[in-house]
Amino acid sequence: MADYEVIILGGGPAGLTAGLYAARSGLKTLLLEGNLPGGQASTTNELENYPGCGRIGGPELMMKFEEQAKEAGLDIQYQGVIQARLKEHALETRRQRYQAQALILATGAARRKLGAAGEDMLAGRGVSYCATCDGALYRGKPVAVVGGGNTAAEDALYLAGIGCPVTVIHRRDALRADQALGRRVLDHPLVTMAWNSVVERIQQTGDGLQLHLRQVKTDQSSVIQAAGCFVAVGTQPQTGLFAGQVDMDPEGYIAAGEDTHTSLPGVFAAGDLRRKPLRQVITAAADGAVAASQALQYIRGL
Repeated sequence: MADYEVIILGGGPAGLTAGLYAARSGLKTLLLEGNLPGGQASTTNELENYPGCGRIGGPELMMKFEEQAKEAGLDIQYQGVIQARLKEHALETRRQRYQAQALILATGAARRKLGAAGEDMLAGRGVSYCATCDGALYRGKPVAVVGGGNTAAEDALYLAGIGCPVTVIHRRDALRADQALGRRVLDHPLVTMAWNSVVERIQQTGDGLQLHLRQVKTDQSSVIQAAGCFVAVGTQPQTGLFAGQVDMDPEGYIAAGEDTHTSLPGVFAAGDLRRKPLRQVITAAADGAVAASQALQYIRGL
């Protein structure tokens, strides 16, 4: 068994920032990550809204996060966790069991995908899951938003607000968004609705993307052109490993406030796996800093 003062599970912006702050505080800290560092941010082609960096590639920014955390003394091991015993502050990989005085959970949330042909291949190259992250790259150009809930409505209004003609593609004949928000979408002069439609295939063209739609009521097919496609059909927290061990909401997000405290002493939740109004690199990083400071206070008995 390897003992640490703090173990962080997840190597995205929240986890790496938590590692940086914990290591700089003098805590013996381990970060476990089963994939590449950076989480969703590392799959984003370009970021324009992280302060102080201007336009920067997502992978490049996450490499900077990782390098800085390592320089501070963070131990990063690329191992997937197969079992978590949160009450015991213990994590197990295929190689070893780890014990800590405090745990920081930062496994994030994954954007739900459409399942359309070509979607995965074009992710980050025309297909985006974050309008506020990538929308400015398409300023003034025609775009599509797929979804009908509050996130899709907010994305459509944001994109229309920067001059993009927006086609909202929704599989039903009415928006699921809040009534006032939905009315703003329907009344906006730059927004067009494609009702009762699903995206079956996405192809890259010289001018951007071709979205192949199917009308669910008539089974008719159609094609629209767009410079970019923003998928807003929800997110799924990556919290299955913790099911039944810590309080969660009905959708599986961990119940933790701005102080990142969970229902278990010494267990903190940072980033997109907790319920929050905005999911961005900067908000995840802020959570990580808070979680590390709270872990320090817990360990030191402050």
